[in-house]
Amino acid sequence: MAHEPERSCLGCRRRATKAELVRVARTPEGVGVDPHGTAPGRGAYVHRDQVCLAEALRKGAFAGALRTGLTKEELARLKGQIEEAFQAI
Repeated sequence: MAHEPERSCLGCRRRATKAELVRVARTPEGVGVDPHGTAPGRGAYVHRDQVCLAEALRKGAFAGALRTGLTKEELARLKGQIEEAFQAI
């Protein structure tokens, strides 16, 4: 049986397999959801759960993990993209 890579959730800090998480990537084009988990650039993960997403946003964890500044508008757009990814399961 193949080993499934694990990553930490920005909201709750628990480890989970990549399949259980949504990847957000910082690429030269900007910050956004990486639906396939293969985009180049710095990545961060959050559980497919509203509670974890809310906690990550409250803590400002996306900006820290992606090592970039994010405006309120960028965070609102990112939140919408992540919520859409929750529905695409």
